[in-house]
Amino acid sequence: MEKKPYHHLSDGSFRNPKGSPESDSNFKWSFKIFNKEKKKLDMKIPKDHVIEKKIVLSNLEGFKNDDYITWIGHATFLIKLGNTTIITDPVFSKNAGPLFFGPKRFTEPALTLKEIPKTDLFLLTHNHYDHQDMRTIKNFPFKDSKVLLPLKLGKYFTRNGYRDVNEMDWYEEIKINDELKVTFLPAVHWSKRSLTDTNKTLWGNFLIKYKDKKILFACDTGVGNIYKELGDKFGPIDLTLINIGAYNFYPMIPLKDKSAYHTNPEEALSIARDLKSKKAIGMHWGTFVLSLEPIMEPRKRFKDSAEQYGFKREDAIIFKIGEFQSLKNLLSYN
Repeated sequence: MEKKPYHHLSDGSFRNPKGSPESDSNFKWSFKIFNKEKKKLDMKIPKDHVIEKKIVLSNLEGFKNDDYITWIGHATFLIKLGNTTIITDPVFSKNAGPLFFGPKRFTEPALTLKEIPKTDLFLLTHNHYDHQDMRTIKNFPFKDSKVLLPLKLGKYFTRNGYRDVNEMDWYEEIKINDELKVTFLPAVHWSKRSLTDTNKTLWGNFLIKYKDKKILFACDTGVGNIYKELGDKFGPIDLTLINIGAYNFYPMIPLKDKSAYHTNPEEALSIARDLKSKKAIGMHWGTFVLSLEPIMEPRKRFKDSAEQYGFKREDAIIFKIGEFQSLKNLLSYN
């Protein structure tokens, strides 16, 4: 019998790579404490956090013939590479949870589902509600998109009319066209949508290889030895998009700013360094209150800590919601 990979358990569930941190056994989730502490947060949104809709729509038209990246909010990006437009972990709902439960957005998506351009490739990293949004999946206007997603998540798409659904295990690669390939890579995280399905579906990062450039779109992740291994095998990475929010659960956990499965800004930079990344974009912040750090703290810490981790300040990139950037300029290619 062929030996199963380390991350495949005998009961059909999954686990993180060897040497990954474990969740803090002292973590005691409490809605009462969370909501009490949440009320202390300053929810004032700076004007420079969100770009006006009319400008976003103008840029969408202006960039349509270029390779670009734009932040819709949270972990949702549009990435255009040649004739292929990619959407990542699309969440367009007003809350991250079933029905009307779960954290509510405090910033709107830069574009609505009716406004997004034709997409060709749909990437889903894992099944948490702030990434796998069933309302978005059901109402997505381009169900002819090729869907790449972790093992055991395909049913959520096939039952909703998607025809090209591809479940992937870690290290599997799919060729999209002659210039574009996508590899599914390990991440340090977990999966759960109900009381009985913990880690029953896989999670992971996507490495997008376009011409001679590499873009890594991270699943939610914590730190782990795996990233030095990935850096040695797949680096250097031209651009890493990585989570920099949802890391402070104090006082429900003894340590401030420390989550096993969500990097804080400094840890995100350390992972980008381990991956031998040239530039990094901070994401997974500024959209939902998922934890108790100040809502605008991640962007400041990410920029302020860049040089400590070997990056120029301008290469630790923070987008405004709705911001477009030319990938040819960002990554220096023709």
